[in-house]
Amino acid sequence: MIQFPVDATRTLPNDGYAGALAGRVWRPGIGPSVVAVRADGVYDVTATFPTMSELAARPDPAADLAAAAGERIGALADILANTPPDSRDTNAPWLLAPTDLQVLKAAGVTFAVSMLERVIEERARGNPDAAEAIRAEVQRLVGDDLAALKPGSEAAMSLKEVLIAQGAWSQYLEVGIGPDAEVFTKAPVLSSVGTLMDAGLHPKSTWNNPEPEVVLIVAPDGRITGATLGNDVNLRDFEGRSALLLSKAKDNNASCAIGPFIRFFDGTFTLDDVRSTDVALTVEGPEGFQLAGLSSISRISRDPEDLVAQTVGPVHQYPDGFALFLGTMFAPTQDRDNPGGGFTHKEGDIVTIAAPKLGALVNRMRPSDACEPWSIGIAELMRSLVRRGALKG
Repeated sequence: MIQFPVDATRTLPNDGYAGALAGRVWRPGIGPSVVAVRADGVYDVTATFPTMSELAARPDPAADLAAAAGERIGALADILANTPPDSRDTNAPWLLAPTDLQVLKAAGVTFAVSMLERVIEERARGNPDAAEAIRAEVQRLVGDDLAALKPGSEAAMSLKEVLIAQGAWSQYLEVGIGPDAEVFTKAPVLSSVGTLMDAGLHPKSTWNNPEPEVVLIVAPDGRITGATLGNDVNLRDFEGRSALLLSKAKDNNASCAIGPFIRFFDGTFTLDDVRSTDVALTVEGPEGFQLAGLSSISRISRDPEDLVAQTVGPVHQYPDGFALFLGTMFAPTQDRDNPGGGFTHKEGDIVTIAAPKLGALVNRMRPSDACEPWSIGIAELMRSLVRRGALKG
């Protein structure tokens, strides 16, 4: 099985420590800790910010993070080196996913390319062998460049009527070009895995792929205060059989990967940087297979602020904030084993998701039941904060 590539320089954004980088670390004997990632080390700032959700909700998280003194707990390189599960010293700190009490939400079908692939999944009923012929049929009817079509617009509704008349309408086209975005709950609070950890695939899945995405960090009042990277692992066979299997396709042990750090907005990084971000993906297989892809947020069909506005407001509140996956235009069709068979993961695949100002999220793919069990929930987090005196009235 391929080993994790542990490299602090590779993990960091291209501008290194220039931005306001926050993460979470497991400290043996203490528990989950909110940390500031700085050039001279990693600092535990839990005494000031007991949870990441509290920090992310501040009026200016970047400034508050910079002002927090904290306790230095080690060098980033050492903590990263101790994070992979195969080589971890449980007496030393290791990195966790950077979110904690934020609800894990995801927007689906936000890019034209991925929208077409969802239509293909639906028609193929989870059978990858049938996908190629259906792909040609769908592109003949719909085209393969809908990036300029504004969802919910008069032109989009006219296209909808034409497709219905031709018998080509789909629930995925409804959320792709209709007025309402698809926003769903990806996974339970605290269930994400971070960088250099195993990410999970349902053991019964035979057609699946990574989904490289930018993840927005949103305060309870709807302000977008930062961003990170995510892998919204997708089971194409499960979801293709029925949209009602979305929860089984999306929510499995270790199937939500987020990291490496949250970068809060400041003078070095803004929402406009997110809008122009290119998210690169590579897959390195144990048999030597390689796959590369790119997802450009500039080609998203719905603006990030619109997606946030459709998630939070008078009809739905998130008192601890939420993390929102923005979706991806990446839908791999490259054959891996058999001609026409398309792409699917093999155990041991190393998946790297990277963006210039967000760093790199690296995970190894394994069956969900072979990944580390999820055992630290909200109650244990609260108990650990009480034990260390971090909670204040």
